[in-house]
Amino acid sequence: MPGSIQSVERAAAILQLVADSPANLGLSDIAEALDLAKATAHGLLRTLNSVGFLEQVDGTGKYQLGTGLTELGHIGLDPNELRSHAVNWADSLASRSGESVRVAAVRQGSDGSAFIIHHVFRPDDSAQELEVGAQVPPHATALGKVLTAWTPTLRLRADPALESYTARTITSSKALARALVAVRTQGWAAEIEEFSVGEASIAAPIRGLGGRVVGAIGISGPLERVCDSRDRPREQLVALVVEAARSVWRDLLTARR
Repeated sequence: MPGSIQSVERAAAILQLVADSPANLGLSDIAEALDLAKATAHGLLRTLNSVGFLEQVDGTGKYQLGTGLTELGHIGLDPNELRSHAVNWADSLASRSGESVRVAAVRQGSDGSAFIIHHVFRPDDSAQELEVGAQVPPHATALGKVLTAWTPTLRLRADPALESYTARTITSSKALARALVAVRTQGWAAEIEEFSVGEASIAAPIRGLGGRVVGAIGISGPLERVCDSRDRPREQLVALVVEAARSVWRDLLTARR
């Protein structure tokens, strides 16, 4: 029986290393971590970049997972499976943040839209409406931006005449493209009064096997609670959302091994 192919093993190891790292990695980081010659690592990185499995972050020379993996990541992962692994972490996020939490995924088939698969109410006595099944605007919500940033089909479907919900909604496809680059670079998204006046949201990608993005989890609430006095997302809330997304990812990995 033939043995394994070394170059494929090394490429897989690079993808797993980048997926597991909390920060983007450069050539030297990857070569040292995997005990590879820099020339070998460079060749593999260049190939993975050319097929879209890795992306080089502008101006840094470092790498992050590419959008070419996204389509593979959606295959075989039912939204109900994602929801079952996200439920406990969504409950915890709502309790710790004090805000409502939503989990979203991309609908399979010809529709291909983003929609909410789980919704946890804000833990207070305010009137709230369940949004499970609602479609997520790809340009005007943090959840939508996260899913669109890592899902080529959503980006291709983006209407050049983006619907305006408030005076702060992104309505230019070029402006949206720039925003999505920023989302992929920082690893999370925010929207500030872009969908509803006086409201803001923060979301982060949920990854599956190989680090592919299979969904998003986020919080939303009043502007003054989600953002600081300069309308910047509060760092502690960003950290909570990113931590919740990574916790769901770990659960998915454990379940599928």
